[in-house]
Amino acid sequence: MTEVPATGRKAENPWLKLGLELGPLIVFFFANGRFGIFVATAAFMAAMAVALIASWLINRRLAVMPLVTGIVVAIFGTLTLVLHDDTFIKMKPTIVNTLFGGVLLGGLLFGKTLLGYVFDGAFHLDETGWRKLTIRWGLFFLLLAILNEAIWRTQTTEFWIAFKVWGIMPLTLLFSVAQLPLLSRHSLEQPTLPKDSA
Repeated sequence: MTEVPATGRKAENPWLKLGLELGPLIVFFFANGRFGIFVATAAFMAAMAVALIASWLINRRLAVMPLVTGIVVAIFGTLTLVLHDDTFIKMKPTIVNTLFGGVLLGGLLFGKTLLGYVFDGAFHLDETGWRKLTIRWGLFFLLLAILNEAIWRTQTTEFWIAFKVWGIMPLTLLFSVAQLPLLSRHSLEQPTLPKDSA
C-alpha cells in the first residue's frame, strides 16, 4: 500500500494561500494593462518572489507547487526580459503544467502517488483514493498545458493574460470542488488521542 506521510503541521489559512497564489497574477494583469508585457513580466517575477518569501516567513516552509512555479517564472521571466521576447513567459504555464502532470502520471507507473506530497499532508485518503485523485489532477494539468498553448498561439497577448488570470483560476477552483465527493468517499479517519482517564 502506498503511504503518504502525515506532516503534523498546522494547516495553512486557505484565504492566505489563495492570496499568495493569486496576488502575483493580479499584479501581472494590471501591470500589463498599464505598462505592457515586459514591465508586467518583471513585476510578476518580483511579486512571485515576495509571495514565496511571505509564505516562508508565515509557515517556515515552502510548498512544492509554488516553489516549482516560482523557479520556472524566474527562468522564463529572465529569458523574456533578456531576449525581449514574450514567447518565453507565455510558455511558462505550459512548462509548469506539463511538468506537474507528467510527474504525477509518471509516478503512478512506479507505484507512487506523488500527489500526497504535493498536497503536503492536507488530505488523508486510502490507496484507491490517492490513485484516482492523482490520475484526475495529472490529466487536468496536461489539459491546462494544452489550453495555454492553444490560447497564446491563437489569441492576443491581452486575451491570454486575461484568460490566465480570470479563466485558469476559476477552472482550477471548479475542478477542485468537483473532487470533493471523491475525497469524501476515500477519506481515512484520523486517529484521536486518548483522553486522560479521571
